[in-house]
Amino acid sequence: MNDKLSKQAVGLKPSGIRKFFDIVSEMEDALSLGVGEPDFDTPWHIRDEGIYSLEKGRTFYTSNSGLMELRQEICNYIERKQGVTYDPKHEVLITVGGSEAIDIGLRAVINPGDEVLIPQPCFVSYEPCAIMAGGVPVIIELKAENEFRLTAKELEDAITDRTKILILPFPNNPTGAIMERKDLEEIAEVIRKHDILVMSDEIYAELTYKEKHVSIIEIEGMRERTILINGFSKAYAMTGWRLGYACGPQDILEQMVKLHQFAIMCAPTTSQYAAVEALRNGDEDVAEMRTAYNQRRRFLIHAFREMGLECFEPFGAFYVFPCIKEFGMTSEEFAERFLEEEKVAVVPGTAFGDCGEGYLRISYAYSLDNLKLAIGKLVDFVKRLRQCEEKR
Repeated sequence: MNDKLSKQAVGLKPSGIRKFFDIVSEMEDALSLGVGEPDFDTPWHIRDEGIYSLEKGRTFYTSNSGLMELRQEICNYIERKQGVTYDPKHEVLITVGGSEAIDIGLRAVINPGDEVLIPQPCFVSYEPCAIMAGGVPVIIELKAENEFRLTAKELEDAITDRTKILILPFPNNPTGAIMERKDLEEIAEVIRKHDILVMSDEIYAELTYKEKHVSIIEIEGMRERTILINGFSKAYAMTGWRLGYACGPQDILEQMVKLHQFAIMCAPTTSQYAAVEALRNGDEDVAEMRTAYNQRRRFLIHAFREMGLECFEPFGAFYVFPCIKEFGMTSEEFAERFLEEEKVAVVPGTAFGDCGEGYLRISYAYSLDNLKLAIGKLVDFVKRLRQCEEKR
């Protein structure tokens, strides 16, 4: 049968995140810190709006681009947050999660052989989406000594005459790294110099703890060359609603809409009505969840310091990325042993790229009680490993 399958599809590696999630689902009493899903329920007023839309019989297709009411609210939101304006008719597309926007955004701009710059560690979808679009992924290895930020020099060194687009994954999954305005200004200069496009995945934009998120579209000359990706999953605890969006130049969005037309038709109508309510009245919910995440983030950083486990302080998303190189195991070996011996699941750093070796992703989108329980088990596990090393 293999000779009848797509070589591109067969060549893709399964998600390293899902592997551990599947193991945990079959392990009794296991505790998972592996999945990036908020432990909060979708705020009631947002759920209520979804219910109301069903009661009113709003179960029809929307336009391919999405409800105009929602597209307008997205434009209002971006102008309020970033001070940048978009045309809701021609420059906004509602998608099935941010993941669909990434996929069709790359397919809309890539020709066979075009190079796609991907800073890693990063979200697992970028590289396979680039490959399935016919592009050539070019990996830029982010470094702990730079707080896993992308530097202008790293970007400059990776650009060739075949470079088409840079994926900008900040705030970052899995590291929690952010880019500040000065960082973005420096890389924007390189982007303008080489006339390349940007795909800025800002799904965690509302979850920053040091300062307000700055988008690349706020930097001079960048709005007109950027595909902005965002959605409702993380900020509003709406993962199962499967709703995202893309904003960008009309020429690019027109092509994305065509791909969306033939593959999807339109995003779920009920979810779109709920999202309108989220954007209009959800700021307090986001602030409340962000405060809770920040408390958990500070707890974990303190716990790592107490146990002497190296970890830079992340200021975005809801992940920490501790270093486990001192134990002489691969990330996968560490994660497997931790799961077997302590029944706690974390994700090996290599699930997010080869340069994630020697690190683990731990999500704090879980209750503080569960985090305390899991960290207690990690303290015991690390202690045993160090004692074994001392006896050698």
